[in-house]
Amino acid sequence: MSNGAKNSLDMHQNLLADGGDFVSACLSVRDVIGLPSLRNSRVVAGADGLDRPVEMTNVMEVPDILPWVKPRELLLTRAYPLRDRPEEIADLLTTLENRGVSAVCFKPGRYLEEIPASAIDEANRISLPIIHLGDGVGFDEIMHEVLSHNLDRRAELIRKTEQTMRELVDVVINDGNLDDVCQMLAERIGVAAAVTTLDGRVRCMRTHSSVSIADVGRGDGAEDGDHTASDNSERSRNAVADELEVLECFDRSGRFRVEDEPSGLERLGQGGSGRRYSWGNCRIEGGDKTLGRIVAFGEGALGATDFRLIEQAAAAAALVLTREQAITAVESKYRTDFVLEVLRGHIASTDRVLSHAESLGWDLSRPINVAVAEVDSESDQTDPENKRAMQSLFADAWTKVVSQDDPAAAVVGSGDQVILLLGAADTEEITARLRSFIADVRGYGGGGRRQFSVGISKPAPDVSGLAAAYQEAMRALEVGRQLERGQGLSHYDSLGVYRLLLQVTKKEELRSFAREVLGPLAGDDKEEYEGLRITLQALLDHNLNVAETARSLFFHYNTLRYRITKLEHMVGSFTEDPNLRLSLALALQIVRLP
Repeated sequence: MSNGAKNSLDMHQNLLADGGDFVSACLSVRDVIGLPSLRNSRVVAGADGLDRPVEMTNVMEVPDILPWVKPRELLLTRAYPLRDRPEEIADLLTTLENRGVSAVCFKPGRYLEEIPASAIDEANRISLPIIHLGDGVGFDEIMHEVLSHNLDRRAELIRKTEQTMRELVDVVINDGNLDDVCQMLAERIGVAAAVTTLDGRVRCMRTHSSVSIADVGRGDGAEDGDHTASDNSERSRNAVADELEVLECFDRSGRFRVEDEPSGLERLGQGGSGRRYSWGNCRIEGGDKTLGRIVAFGEGALGATDFRLIEQAAAAAALVLTREQAITAVESKYRTDFVLEVLRGHIASTDRVLSHAESLGWDLSRPINVAVAEVDSESDQTDPENKRAMQSLFADAWTKVVSQDDPAAAVVGSGDQVILLLGAADTEEITARLRSFIADVRGYGGGGRRQFSVGISKPAPDVSGLAAAYQEAMRALEVGRQLERGQGLSHYDSLGVYRLLLQVTKKEELRSFAREVLGPLAGDDKEEYEGLRITLQALLDHNLNVAETARSLFFHYNTLRYRITKLEHMVGSFTEDPNLRLSLALALQIVRLP
């Protein structure tokens, strides 16, 4: 990174001044040696530490100064306590460094003719600046100037903080969005800012306007001049996002690890180019609910002022999110009610339904596959107070991935269920598309932390067939959930014998048949019964080929022969009776029905 870019990204407790430069909350050692009272001073050692912050000054003229030393102090001394022991200055410097002292100003002369070489070497080793004060300077002048300049800087910070809050409020009042809030925070913190959902999915990320692709060490073989300003801005933003997503605060899918990232705590890590970054986050609270997180990234230490800025941005983001949620809730209910009415068969006029769907951006004039994704309620451990937020995230994730593939598809959420009206395709193609959607939804975080199943209908030729298609999708969903333990994907055409079994309205008749055929194996009164059912199913799947079945179950041949004997004692001679095998095959499927 260039020196100019590095300076523009320095971020210790700072804000942008009106001219675009950062305002630090306190002077640095470098700033101090530029004050009028130190015009004749010179740095004799520890020059690598000139960027240390100086919050206050102190005078060392007593032997027991250490109990009174505080971090970020500029220590002034004539070396009177060490006038007879100059060889101890090196050890003292090490102790002062451990106490957090920013620099030591010596005024040699009366008590110390020159600073010992051992002290110079130690100061250089620990990067603790030693400043040789010129003649005629008084300690009171230095203390006054450091104090007054720090007070001026803090007054400016307060003014800028208040200005930032006013600007953030203006963003909300003038219908600004989360991008606007993130951009303002990124400009003031230094590198980037992002807003995430409750479960850490990144909703938006904006970067500081001065950060370029070159700054993060990424190029694509083309010079900036080959692109428009808008192109370069987008490329820079993507480059920074790629750089930051390598940090440990993100998982492999790009989700911010909200469960491992404490709010209000600075963290450090290494980006994709090897450069180190700091970051901190704050919860976005709306009333008594957490709406998400706002995260700021920089290349310097995050101080109290930075976290106050992040908190201010979180408050503005909460207002934006609350407004968005209110609008989305009304629009979502309106869309969901319309789709549910169509799926219930309440169609007074096909033309009116098609026209209304078109106004919502949906194309229902084509053949449609209905798909239903539903969270498995038995395995769902979502906190009740966050239930609605997680349902919204689930629907949003589906909307995002489906719209990229089929912009004219209808996607609506209803509780833990998401209903999709997709352009029709054959069984193999639509199943592959849904499998891809599921992988993307879990990657986006909307469903990855919640188990869910998906059912797909046969194509409905027009809107009049959507009600029947919805029932088919629900039946496929129920079977898939049962067979795949809450994470199934089933097409109605792939249900096989289940399509017939599901037509039987009296489920008790089916269960009675299963008990008659399987006997005790129809239940789970003993742990071994499930294993025996698996063995029986494997034998039927392999046409009673003992060798192939043993290999598929990883059984010894003799073990399987023993199990076959045990099964025939319980259900009859199925190895010799084809009709019994058919009954057993049906009974095994009935046992697996929801």
